Amino acid sequence: MTGRVYNVLFLCTHNSARSIMAEVIMNDLGRGKFKGYSAGSHPASAPNPFALEALRRLKFPTEGLCSKNWEEFAKADAPVMDFVVTVCDNAAGEVCPIWPGRPISAHWGVEDPSLYHGTDEAKGREFARVASILRHRIELFVSLPLERLDRLKLEKTVKNIGKQ
Repeated sequence: MTGRVYNVLFLCTHNSARSIMAEVIMNDLGRGKFKGYSAGSHPASAPNPFALEALRRLKFPTEGLCSKNWEEFAKADAPVMDFVVTVCDNAAGEVCPIWPGRPISAHWGVEDPSLYHGTDEAKGREFARVASILRHRIELFVSLPLERLDRLKLEKTVKNIGKQ
């Protein structure tokens, strides 16, 4: 390993639930090896409270989180991304900005828990379920032997994680 930190941008339309949860989970599980970011094409005014609660229940930090526009990461002074991962089908189908540095992209679609209808308790369970799916995928991702994979193998592997 070169000791460098790999930047990973998670995208979703509103950047209020799935991408926010993925950013937080990546920053915790990938500490020292990966740095997670998140953004959306049409960001919400704030993260979804159910997403924040799901993260807290899993013992992940939630302070300082905010919804961001993905254009922030296409600017010249933005961190260069090594990986860009869409976590919702809408964002996967949108025309994304041109990301500097030729990042590897993948789609890890997962259901939008904010569309779930039910009691607050049931919504909480749905957000927790989605957070668990993302955690599993990120655990697989951070365990990849990046130094032993060429770009084509890495692209295929990262894309296949989204099918887990």
